[in-house]
Amino acid sequence: MKKVIQFSKFFPCAVVLSAAIIISGIVSVATRGINFGLDFKPGMIEEIKIASTVLEVTYNGTATVSLEANEGEVDLVVSGIGEENRTESIPYSSVETVSELAAKMNTVNGVSAHIKKEMLLPKEGLFVNSGSSKNLGEKPLNLFVNDESANVTADDVRSALAEFNNVDVKEIGEGSDRAFQVRMGVTGDEGKTLQADANKALTEKFGADKVAFVKSDFIGAQFSQSLIRDSIILVLATLVLIFIYSAIRFHWDFALAAVIAIIHDALIMVSFISFIQMEFSTTTLAAILTIIGYSINATVVILDRVRSDIKVVEAKTFKEILNSALTSTLSRSIITTLTTLFAVLALFFFTTGTIHDFSLALTVGLISGCYSSIFIAGAFILCVRKNQKFTTIAANSNISQFKVSEDEDNAE
Repeated sequence: MKKVIQFSKFFPCAVVLSAAIIISGIVSVATRGINFGLDFKPGMIEEIKIASTVLEVTYNGTATVSLEANEGEVDLVVSGIGEENRTESIPYSSVETVSELAAKMNTVNGVSAHIKKEMLLPKEGLFVNSGSSKNLGEKPLNLFVNDESANVTADDVRSALAEFNNVDVKEIGEGSDRAFQVRMGVTGDEGKTLQADANKALTEKFGADKVAFVKSDFIGAQFSQSLIRDSIILVLATLVLIFIYSAIRFHWDFALAAVIAIIHDALIMVSFISFIQMEFSTTTLAAILTIIGYSINATVVILDRVRSDIKVVEAKTFKEILNSALTSTLSRSIITTLTTLFAVLALFFFTTGTIHDFSLALTVGLISGCYSSIFIAGAFILCVRKNQKFTTIAANSNISQFKVSEDEDNAE
């Protein structure tokens, strides 16, 4: 007969250890706080490209003229005083070089296109600063070509912004179509000033005619606070749904044990994040939700084995059945955790940035999930059912079956 490990002997120590870690984590959160990332802070988001200016376009007139660089063509939209409302479209198929494009743009009254770089027009066309359209007149507007971004990395952009605090740079796209998303935390009314200073630092690093500010936006304090609130609601809603599922699938005490185990895992991860002051971003939140799903899966496997063993395992107390079920599922729990952990550790050692933090949080969560499924969920169920007794039922098979004594509450 397979030896049964007496896990129940370690339940008190496990509960004390978990309580100590969680309480110290709560103290850390209260005193040091959580290092919220830019996803949860008011700040600026800007998308830039490192590219070459091929045309500088200006307008001198009384009307309103906007320049749009769309896929396949360049449009000059004319409206307002002194001009008939119209759109002058110049398809790329009708011009071959930058000078030919400039000549056609100069036919529009008041528009002047100055050639900065002569070249054949690329198949993907050109793009303009500040999104797909911009009014001419206040200052010159540049038309860019993607030919520089392939030689620039996110580290180059970070080095240009090294003097600023709380900056995150991500690469978007690949090759010549590569862009960079710059996020910077701001407070109060300093957003515009910070953006101007950051843009100045970028142009000093790469050149005034090499930086295209594709789009920019600001995240207000109210939005960042609502994102924090929505994240908390998301986690709580997940716990409620898991409890409902577990209560239907098992019994209320089994369901509550599963929820307590995943709350334990979430608190352990938050405590760890606060201890090392890891940046808490939407990626970190995704790691917590991932572990919640992983932990409930591991816990449900154990609970299902406990429910099954109640009917077939020869035992006098619920403690014996619980230890038997935990022993039977131990190898499965360890193997599942280790195989998942190998993939996560590969991400931890061979990646950087947010994925590196994501894998670190997952590593802590995986270990905590395996531990809580056995010791935390098990301790709670045993506490609820510690007085449950079993008596033998006469059976016509080789397997002895047992039932709960009539003087005890039926747990099924």
